[in-house]
Amino acid sequence: MGVFVVPDSLVIDNQEDRTMSQTPPVPLEPLYELDDAEVEHRTRVARQRLGDQCVILGHHYQREEVYKFADLTGDSLKLSRLASQRKEARYIVFCGVHFMAEVADMLSGPEQIAILPDMAAGCSMADMADLASVERVWQEMATLMPVEEMVTPVTYVNSSAELKSFCGNHGGIVCTSSNASKILEWSFAQRPKVLFFPDQHLGRNSGFRMGIPEEEMVTWNPELPLGGLTKEQILKARIILWHGYCSVHQMFQPEHVHLFRERYPGIKVIVHPECSLEVCRLADDLGSTERIQSVVRDSPPGSIWAIGTELNLVNRLKNEMPDKEIHFLCPIICMCSTMFRIDSQHLCWTLENLVEGYVVNPIHVPASIAQPARVALERMLSVM
Repeated sequence: MGVFVVPDSLVIDNQEDRTMSQTPPVPLEPLYELDDAEVEHRTRVARQRLGDQCVILGHHYQREEVYKFADLTGDSLKLSRLASQRKEARYIVFCGVHFMAEVADMLSGPEQIAILPDMAAGCSMADMADLASVERVWQEMATLMPVEEMVTPVTYVNSSAELKSFCGNHGGIVCTSSNASKILEWSFAQRPKVLFFPDQHLGRNSGFRMGIPEEEMVTWNPELPLGGLTKEQILKARIILWHGYCSVHQMFQPEHVHLFRERYPGIKVIVHPECSLEVCRLADDLGSTERIQSVVRDSPPGSIWAIGTELNLVNRLKNEMPDKEIHFLCPIICMCSTMFRIDSQHLCWTLENLVEGYVVNPIHVPASIAQPARVALERMLSVM
């Protein structure tokens, strides 16, 4: 795990200078020997000592014992933008996954430090598209058409900084689950085709809602020559979808929707657009985590809902609104296992080391990657 010595100006309580060490002053392992109440107490003490110098961000999918410590909650982009406005906060502790902390680093000021409490908290979907693979696909498409004139690369915000940088360098853009259709409209105004990665389902659902026929949306498998497609399929397609998906949202199936409609007459189904097109077409509504919460909260008392998104968020809504009947749209427990890696012990460890003058697991995107990635992000923000 990475260790960073905080500059003198950032050290809490004017502590004496420390030399670089691979071992932080507060070890992680002993925290697992404590009971939950003691870990929570130590976390609160450390948080209080840090004061305004620290802001803790909690993604909606985060486990409850960590989420309750968040100063700001929301989806990944919203959290990064809000944190960048906390100019007094030197430390941005992102209780999410790696790509989220990268965005926080890129949008924050040069004096701010983004931190991921556990470096193992990644995103399996984001990992399905890496820079080498995307560049190879781009080159393959160039054998069929003038790709720089024909294709706009669009990356979901759930992707590495390198892929955002690729889009910035090739006239492309970033999208979120709430603005993907609008971003596709912008993209088609630039060039006639779109390469959409890494999540095929968000791209397909967004294109379908725009009226694009399914036969004009093809899935490119980067493991196969020409993505497993014919030249004719590629040239006919308007949206070329990367063969990627969210391991949580792919668990929701059409039969789950049918099952809940049979058991609960009058039930409303709302799902995340990372679900398959078949599930989204059967749902009453779909949207980002922010929209799902808003729609359910605004529904009348007594409403019955089945929600197709990550379990921690659904349980949180269920506890928040006892006047409504809320169900998880899957008989199998499915949660974001990588985000779940950030537990209360990792958060306590991170904060206590900050108090001691150390930053563990700083996330820093090199300028050569961050600059074009910001271009792609700024294009998106100008469209919103």
